[in-house]
Amino acid sequence: METHLFGLRTAANREDQVVDFMGSKLYKNNMGVLAVVRPHGMRGYIFVEAASRAEAEVAVAGVPYARGLLPAEVPYAEIEHMLEQVKVEMNILKNDIVEIIAGPFKREEAKVMRVNKQKEEIVVELLESAVPIPITVKMDAVKVIRRESE
Repeated sequence: METHLFGLRTAANREDQVVDFMGSKLYKNNMGVLAVVRPHGMRGYIFVEAASRAEAEVAVAGVPYARGLLPAEVPYAEIEHMLEQVKVEMNILKNDIVEIIAGPFKREEAKVMRVNKQKEEIVVELLESAVPIPITVKMDAVKVIRRESE
């Protein structure tokens, strides 16, 4: 499948919110968008990878703080230097206290119950919930706040 990269103008310093809004919109229905990229240090723009311009425009429609797609397609070579391959650090241990930094439980604190290094997932229990419910999240969706040994 051929994909296209489009620049999306956003309100300055609202890039993360636009990514969150688009993420939740795309989670409900895919719309042919493959990726939404927010380059660190670049204000007022994010990038949308989609099958076509029409699909990108439908995905952007109605998103708060989104100001519209740039008229021309962005060549991958122009933004390649802004992207880096990130390997998830495997320094999350059982019983660590973590903060969830992505997804529906964003900003919640949780205790790590199990670590699956092959799938790069962990099972956590939210600290603030009345009933402990195990939740599986990706390792890159949490950050360690405290170790059990501390």
